[in-house]
Amino acid sequence: MIYNSIHNLIEYAISCGLITPEDKVWATNRLLEALGLESYEEPADCDEEINLEDTLRELCDYAVEMGMIEDSIVYRDLFDTKLMGLLTPRPGEVIAQFNSLYAQSPVAATDYFYKLCQDSDYIRRYRIARDMKWTADTEYGTIDITVNLSKPEKDPKAIAAAKLAKQGGYPKCLLCKENEGYAGRVNSPARQNHRIIPMTINNQPWLMQYSPYVYYNEHCIVFNSEHTPMAINRATFAKLLDFVTLFPHYFVGSNADLPIVGGSILTHDHFQGGHYEFAMAKAPIEREVKFDRFDDISAGIVKWPMSVIRLNGADKSRLIELADRILAAWRGYTDEAAFIYAETDGEPHNTITPIARRRGDNYELDLVLRNNITTDEHPMGVYHPHAQLHHIKKENIGLIEVMGLAVLPARLKGEIAKLCRMILDGSDLRSDEDTAKHADWVDSFIGNYQVTADNIEDIIKK
Repeated sequence: MIYNSIHNLIEYAISCGLITPEDKVWATNRLLEALGLESYEEPADCDEEINLEDTLRELCDYAVEMGMIEDSIVYRDLFDTKLMGLLTPRPGEVIAQFNSLYAQSPVAATDYFYKLCQDSDYIRRYRIARDMKWTADTEYGTIDITVNLSKPEKDPKAIAAAKLAKQGGYPKCLLCKENEGYAGRVNSPARQNHRIIPMTINNQPWLMQYSPYVYYNEHCIVFNSEHTPMAINRATFAKLLDFVTLFPHYFVGSNADLPIVGGSILTHDHFQGGHYEFAMAKAPIEREVKFDRFDDISAGIVKWPMSVIRLNGADKSRLIELADRILAAWRGYTDEAAFIYAETDGEPHNTITPIARRRGDNYELDLVLRNNITTDEHPMGVYHPHAQLHHIKKENIGLIEVMGLAVLPARLKGEIAKLCRMILDGSDLRSDEDTAKHADWVDSFIGNYQVTADNIEDIIKK
């Protein structure tokens, strides 16, 4: 059985180009070493179709049976990533191939790199396929919604072990370049199959990788080569526009640099991009705006449920100049009647979430005005979903949500299924811990529908 699994993993790696047929014996011996085996026999009967998830599960089952690892999703992920790392091309090979293809076209380069990250199981295709995804038609366009299931939830044993584990300072965060090839630990993911691409933007060394959780097509992360905090400034606009110059088929944007309105990692300067057009990018200009001395830049307010100024022009330097002026004006803007305060007690509140893309030969910048002020009534933010919606999600509204993709927590898959059953049964939603928090919300709309087994899930999603 174990020999079959080893054979299948080697054949998989050859079939998708991770290794060559000439690497077969060498790669087999690497796997034998990792599995604590001293001998190997080529199986007589081989599977015609190789399923990577099943193969890795079989290898992890063997490791559990031999006492090599604990039987837990965390330890299994650490172990199967180690195995895949043995079969993933070295960073120098990946970079050389990327650069060679880039000389042909940026699309060819990113197609290669994205496929590699999936084939190496850094992006686990089989988990991504389980994500719940649907759309909602609104007055602002078609909004994307996903319940992301590709990021595994830790079991109680792993959580307990993580609490006892030494809090190491290496790598400094999940974005740092030192993650490439890192073995991981119970409180930090394994990254032996992780590869990154170096590039220069705004005359500085930056890096690109793909997100292992892929919230949308070719979801990439572009990050500073140094562990330095998030900052929105003039240089940010230059970096974003440089990136879409290098990769005109991608958009790229930055989370804001303040808590509540920023992303989940504020300690490492980074952007997110990809090959996808969000609803905000499709949204029309609602009202045109003219800026003095910037007649070469078309500008307007976007029809969107957030305050968005769109700039479009052919000259990057002019866009950077105007965006920087808007940022400076917004940083210092106060309108008490509208409850907009630039700062309170010395704490700044105003910042911008910027997004860049190409429109033919032109460049386009969307500048989303953000404010993170809190009150006793709204301690998580006045301009943040309020408490009555926290049963769905209470985390930051970052770049991805701003653009029109709601990334919802994995717990909702089970809670939606339970809501469907209990509503159809006429059960008391308040009698169950998982559904009680949703009860008031369900009461607000369920009476408007003729509920059936065929439509209940769609009603809840809507």
